[in-house]
Amino acid sequence: MRVIAGSARRLLLKTVDGLDTRPTTDRIKETLFNMLNPSLPGSRFLDLFSGSGAIAIEALSRGAEQATLVEMNKKAITCIKDNLSHTHLEEKARVMAMDVLSAIRMLEGQNEVFDYIYMDPPYRKELEREVLFALAHSPLISEDTVIIVEAAQKTDFSYLSELPYSVDKIKQYKTNQHLFLKRQ
Repeated sequence: MRVIAGSARRLLLKTVDGLDTRPTTDRIKETLFNMLNPSLPGSRFLDLFSGSGAIAIEALSRGAEQATLVEMNKKAITCIKDNLSHTHLEEKARVMAMDVLSAIRMLEGQNEVFDYIYMDPPYRKELEREVLFALAHSPLISEDTVIIVEAAQKTDFSYLSELPYSVDKIKQYKTNQHLFLKRQ
């Protein structure tokens, strides 16, 4: 796995050993960031379920002003910190070693607002549902915030009709998808 573009271009990133994380492939990461690229420079990026930190690091490499990475797996935290150091992006990043819902509550108390919120939770555990409900009326998002959910292809999002989100776009891949949401 590597950084695809920007200031850390071509640098290799460590991944977390074992099956606890699923790194987003370079091809999917490149597709995602090609869609985000025009408005990424200067943005504030929140990466939930960060794993190795590759998504937030790609955002920082491509010009995001600041990234907050949330992860509770200790091996993943070590990996994230090593990757941030290796890419020389640690000054622009904040790593929160805690569960995602606790991090959301903490960030809300700090008056944080993000331009992008990305989440790639473990598949088939409905964690994205919990997070989307928690963010529905959160001050972490504005009407311009883009929420991106990476999920398995067959994930049921029918509950979105209960929430104040509109689906901006869906990008389908072979086994997974990116769902782009905005608050209405």
